[in-house]
Amino acid sequence: MILNKQRLAAVDELEQLKKDKEELLERINQLEAESQIVIKKDKSSLFWELLLRIDSMVINGLVNIEEASSMRKLVKEHEANISVFPLDVLQQGDAEILAELRRFTNKGKRNGLHVIHICTEMAPLVSVGPLASYITGLSCALQEEGYMVEVILPKYSTLDLDEIEGLREIEADAYSYFDGQLHANRIWNGVVSGIGVTLIQPVYYSSMFSRDKVYGYQDDFDRFAYFSRASLDYIAKSGKQPDVLHIHNWQTAIVGPLFWDVFVNQGLEGTRILLTCQDFDKGLVPPEKLELCGLDPAELHRLDRLQDNTNPHFVNILKGGVVYSNKVVIMSSSHSSIPGLEPTLAIHKDKLFFAPFGMDNSMEKDLCCDLHVSAYTSIKNL
Repeated sequence: MILNKQRLAAVDELEQLKKDKEELLERINQLEAESQIVIKKDKSSLFWELLLRIDSMVINGLVNIEEASSMRKLVKEHEANISVFPLDVLQQGDAEILAELRRFTNKGKRNGLHVIHICTEMAPLVSVGPLASYITGLSCALQEEGYMVEVILPKYSTLDLDEIEGLREIEADAYSYFDGQLHANRIWNGVVSGIGVTLIQPVYYSSMFSRDKVYGYQDDFDRFAYFSRASLDYIAKSGKQPDVLHIHNWQTAIVGPLFWDVFVNQGLEGTRILLTCQDFDKGLVPPEKLELCGLDPAELHRLDRLQDNTNPHFVNILKGGVVYSNKVVIMSSSHSSIPGLEPTLAIHKDKLFFAPFGMDNSMEKDLCCDLHVSAYTSIKNL
């Protein structure tokens, strides 16, 4: 009887050891999976921290635009093995960073285009409508396809800053033109969901984005015209040379005319413009408002440019985005056009792509990504 009890105890102990082993193996597998997520996250964060650090060097005048372009190219070409870059070097000076970058081997090249979104929403930082999840979802999908994608946003007072990795302010003077003068901006860099993000914070016009809501104010044109102009001034000064500037809805559609009338010859000759329309608000304003951001009302208040098709005493900012963009994506399940802009779209029909879907599931995300790859590729082939 004693031997039987001992045998039963041994069997119970063996079963418990077996159970403990299975739990240990399961925990090891879980930790390995989590470590892969962390490695991927850290790798993406490091990639963007290096690129944004180069922006800071240019803004501060420590390197010229040509040197910065070479440095960015080096980082982009070696993204696949960027994890070997020593983290402690980022705490050192620019000379040490440059020396370390030059040690990379010729592996892991990124072949996709460089896209910069100039937009007013991005999940999970600030979300009002479908634009926010669209920006994040499309950006992540395109980066998986080998594109380099970054986002420029206003620094709203309501932003969820806890969602930004490595948020830091660029200690430099960053000025932009508005209402006849140059005005200082504070520039912030960080990483969100593996995407490099730049935030622009006006100093003199600090109240523009220190409000309870993102939209719905009488001076919305002034606010977003300021942001659009400041974004282009920042891109030009930092020496960025993106393949595509991707703008969204009427709020940043003014980037189109600004780019071609003011900025294209500031090192951006190879850049093209893509406009996405999800919201069909037009942004109607008196033509003299265009002077605020440095545009000439006399040149643009014409039917073939920004003059509204039905209200001739106003300019239509969304129409200007269509006219001055190289390609236009209309995202709507219920519209194959933009109400009120039918004559303009008929003239510019060769620019149009239609996306009768959103970003609500994996299939729609894949379709959306494929459509934008086609749009970006066709832009570069112009």
